[in-house]
Amino acid sequence: MYERHNQPLLPRRQFFRRWARHGVLAAVALVVSLAIGTSGFHWLARQSWLDAFLNAAMLLGGMGPVGNFEPPVGKVFAALYALYAGIVFLGASAVLLAPVVHRVLHKLHLSEQGKRK
Repeated sequence: MYERHNQPLLPRRQFFRRWARHGVLAAVALVVSLAIGTSGFHWLARQSWLDAFLNAAMLLGGMGPVGNFEPPVGKVFAALYALYAGIVFLGASAVLLAPVVHRVLHKLHLSEQGKRK
């Protein structure tokens, strides 16, 4: 997927295209997770769609839930979704940052090779 250490640095245009693809992948993961959370809070915690969306968004953003959950199944869902949301947030961040980190490390490696010659 990425160029090897002995290959030249990817041209800027292709790098931005790669970064955009990673951004779309991260956005899709977040939107799907937001839909799962909103549906779960609506059906299991018996919240209105707006409150369900708010809770799902807050948990996905790392802020924490808003309000109380009456049914026990809603509390269990909130706890499991909070764990899931933390992993998705970190995963989406990693997917989005991977091309940038790779490019920086690749550039440093190429400049190090230039000094040895």
